[in-house]
Amino acid sequence: MAEGTILARNPKMKAETGSGAHPPPGLLRRFASYPAAATFPFVVASILLLWEGLVRWQEYPAFILPGPLAVGRKTLTLALNGTLWRHAQVTLLEIVLGLLLGVGLALLLGYLLGKSPALDRLVSPYIVASQTVPVVAIAPLLVIWFGNGLVSKVLITGIIVFFPSLVSTIVGIRGVDKDLHDLMRSLRATRSQLFFKLELPAALPVIFGGLKLSVILAVVGAVVGEFVGADVGLGFLINLGRGVLDTAMIFVAVLALVVIAQTLYAAVSALESYCLRWRQ
Repeated sequence: MAEGTILARNPKMKAETGSGAHPPPGLLRRFASYPAAATFPFVVASILLLWEGLVRWQEYPAFILPGPLAVGRKTLTLALNGTLWRHAQVTLLEIVLGLLLGVGLALLLGYLLGKSPALDRLVSPYIVASQTVPVVAIAPLLVIWFGNGLVSKVLITGIIVFFPSLVSTIVGIRGVDKDLHDLMRSLRATRSQLFFKLELPAALPVIFGGLKLSVILAVVGAVVGEFVGADVGLGFLINLGRGVLDTAMIFVAVLALVVIAQTLYAAVSALESYCLRWRQ
């Protein structure tokens, strides 16, 4: 008897011989079946309880590891007096402007390199060589050249997000189906029609993958710039908390950075779902 017939008559055997890994048994399986929004409060509550238990059990002083209640009080204080919002707004502005600069240049150059293999062979070695230099190493130079203000932070953020978006754009453009490209040319499609009707829609899934990575790296770039030299921003707030041994302030700034990163990532994911709704 054929294997397909046996499996069709025995669903239990079919489940046991499936190609994927076995689902986790018992409680873990039920927990994994819930949506992320439903499990998020449980995960956060568990982390807070473990954190508070660790602080009470080890009896750490506040300047080494403050408890969640101390961090909550510090968050409320900084939010009410406007300090948290002022620093978060500056960091968010640096991130957004750095993303616009780095991703914009990456999309333009990535399209040109993706369409021209000769230009790619000429320019790519220099681009790769530039990316081997750590951003942390050149950040002090940019601060010296452009000052402690907004410009140096935007440049640092733009540099750190440029390469992932560039690579994803090149891969996306080169991944366009050659047969579809030839078909549109046979239908006398113009260059703009080729771009908007074929190349851009086909490359968007890969481009959005690079953009999601760039959003996370943009937060890192802004904080690196503020670490090197700044008088405002969440990175400056972390440096200030380290200098005065206010560890709760450091936790507040780090949590604010996490919220910013998660918000931007969710915005990019929503934009991806909107732009790629035709795939569904």
